[in-house]
Amino acid sequence: MRKHDVVIVGAGLAGLRAALELAGKVDVAVVSKVYPSRSHSGAAQGGVAAAMANESDDSPELHMYDTVKGSDYLGDQDAIEIMTHDAPITITEMEHLGCVFSRDAEGRIAQREFGGHSKPRACYAADRTGHAMLHTLYEQSFKYKKDITFYNEWYLLDLIYQDGSARGIVAMDMKTGDIEVIHAKAVLFGTGGYGRAYKITSNAFANTGDGIMAAYRAGLPLEDMEFVQFHPTGLYQQGILMSEAARGEGGYLLNGNMERFMERYAKSRMELAPRDIVSRAEQSEINEGRGAGPNKDYIYIDLRHLGREKILEKLPQIRQLAIDFLGVDCIDNPIPIQPTAHYSMGGIPASKDCEVYSDEKGTIVKGFYAAGECSCISVHGANRLGTNSLLDATVFGRRAGKSILNYLVGAKHEPVNEAEEKRKARKRIDDLLYTPSTESANNIRNELKEAMTTNVGVYRDKERLAAAHKKLKELQQRFTKVRVEDKGKVFNTEIIEALELANMLAYSELIIAGAEARTESRGAHARVDYPTRDDVNWMKHTMVSAGADGAIQLKYKPVVVTKHQPEERKY
Repeated sequence: MRKHDVVIVGAGLAGLRAALELAGKVDVAVVSKVYPSRSHSGAAQGGVAAAMANESDDSPELHMYDTVKGSDYLGDQDAIEIMTHDAPITITEMEHLGCVFSRDAEGRIAQREFGGHSKPRACYAADRTGHAMLHTLYEQSFKYKKDITFYNEWYLLDLIYQDGSARGIVAMDMKTGDIEVIHAKAVLFGTGGYGRAYKITSNAFANTGDGIMAAYRAGLPLEDMEFVQFHPTGLYQQGILMSEAARGEGGYLLNGNMERFMERYAKSRMELAPRDIVSRAEQSEINEGRGAGPNKDYIYIDLRHLGREKILEKLPQIRQLAIDFLGVDCIDNPIPIQPTAHYSMGGIPASKDCEVYSDEKGTIVKGFYAAGECSCISVHGANRLGTNSLLDATVFGRRAGKSILNYLVGAKHEPVNEAEEKRKARKRIDDLLYTPSTESANNIRNELKEAMTTNVGVYRDKERLAAAHKKLKELQQRFTKVRVEDKGKVFNTEIIEALELANMLAYSELIIAGAEARTESRGAHARVDYPTRDDVNWMKHTMVSAGADGAIQLKYKPVVVTKHQPEERKY
């Protein structure tokens, strides 16, 4: 049995920032199914939010208000206050660790405008901000080779959770196919989001909800799963992100008639309205026949007026992506785009100190923590503002590290039945390898993505959600006969993809269940049949869990309101 003080699952910003907080003080393991520098945090482009006082009238208080309003008042305000007030400290620490941010004329960290923020507070490194931050933290971890053990290309199978405490994990070494138990006094999940259930998504292939579903299978609830954010500017038919920085630098959105249509939807903020509003505006233009292209199924982002010099200096990556994938150079032509599944507001319920809750009453699981996109703390509520995700992951990765250090003072390794944990994990894999197999995993995956995109996308209603639920039940039944042809052990990516598909099928049902029950429109959850926000009945978080018979149970807990009472959300 492998044994460490702390095991962190996920090597993105949340996991690595927590590891650095713990390094040199305790024995830390970091488990990642991809090489750490390939973690999805590196795909974030436009910036990380902080009221750095570049604008004399900006403040953490104003950042807090913008975030609460952006969340459509579903965000927990005590947690939002911590995140926005910790932001300047966190960015300064990142700079001192060596993160190379872009600079303004005065030599300060440069800041640009972003959707839903009332001031320019997106600190950035050209349009590769997540990449710069991720690589900074990973290179810093090499200082602590004796204190941090990396298990790269290990796949999480199970959380070991017993008698109210987390005791470690079960994981597969992808290089050998061996199943191993990693015993720990404390476990932190920083495993990212769950956007791969959608056909058009900006999410990496790795974002298949492995962490959230390990928690769910262990008997823990998940929070606000119905809230999936669609980013307005994904490359047409690819979903690859065209950073919000493009609009922050002054890009226009145009429909098929070459009109700047955002005036109809958010007159004061135009292209810099929050993402849920812009995505709905785009989808409305397409649905009403004003899209571009032969099928009128996309719109444009136009950067031509910014000029070659500004594009090459501040938006080099998105220019190259458009050239590589669509053959369009944004210096000369507008880029075809469409809404793309982007960010998961829901996840593992956790406190301001990243301690995981086991129920809607706030009972804390001993030794289990969550941070970053897999967590629901909930600082984003029903809709995340751009640049708040890198901030969330870094602030709460840091807080998780501090919280775990406090916990470890009196903690010990609780007993673990290694043989039984391995047996349960082995059975899941053997059931896939050796049961009668007639179904293609690829077909099931594609049909799932189509159903989720068509019926549980930017707009939803009772009939479409019911159709998605029916289709999902059919796909889950077909998955029991899924075919895995590779029976080998070494880098068996086919079995990994089958395990990931099982997770996708399971959490997609949780998204649908929460969406069917929530009879209102709030943030990223937009129901055509219930078009208004209902604060009387729905100012609450969804808590979804599995009953004794495995059936989905929905419970609710109140939103934490401290300073800002709900009001109509206008831009």
